Amino acid sequence: MRVLIVVQGHYGERIAENIKAHRPAGWEVFVHALPPGLPGIIDDADEFLPEELPAADLLVSLGESPGAAQLIPDIAEKSEAKAVIAPADDRTWLPPGLARQIERKLESKAVDMVYPVPFCTLTEKDSRNTYIRQFARHFGRPEVKVEFDQDHISRVTVVKEAPCGSTSYVADGMAGVWERDAVEKAGLLHHQYPCLATMVMDQEFGDTLMHRGGLMVKLEVEKAMKDARAPKQEGS
Repeated sequence: MRVLIVVQGHYGERIAENIKAHRPAGWEVFVHALPPGLPGIIDDADEFLPEELPAADLLVSLGESPGAAQLIPDIAEKSEAKAVIAPADDRTWLPPGLARQIERKLESKAVDMVYPVPFCTLTEKDSRNTYIRQFARHFGRPEVKVEFDQDHISRVTVVKEAPCGSTSYVADGMAGVWERDAVEKAGLLHHQYPCLATMVMDQEFGDTLMHRGGLMVKLEVEKAMKDARAPKQEGS
């Protein structure tokens, strides 16, 4: 799969580096940087984009402004992308109304789009598009396995990584943690990474997107501990 990641600053750069470092065999990952000071309204996309972009199956848009978001349909067309992932770790970068407008434009060109809020909530169930699902199989909502040494965690193995790389950071810090403290410890480590999602209260979720990101890893650690403690079935 060919993945084009469009960035506009440190937020996107960190995610792009993590994806490049942990991509599965066979993936080609290209990164294109947009100018940091794009205007709020884009009249002519060609003014800010090169004549050609790398051909891609999937576009991951990590812009940090509404101007960058407005370029998504043009970038998808230039790269011939069949699908788009446009996460919002800050609603000011891609407000819901603008996201819906972009989704409709892409839909008219038979290009699928998902809009995870924040990025680490993405799962395979969010789309039927093969490229989005393939990406979400490796990056998105965290998945881990937990091993115990009596009542302390001995090891946490990452099955699926958050796009920013925080899951590995959390996993590395969990060894030796008392089982009773593990969920809160996971949330603390996620915050220390640090998470770059906004701390502004989100109206849809009634919480900040940073806290929502932390909740994803806390819920997964809790689930993984229950799975590890579950009685083994015969033959398993």
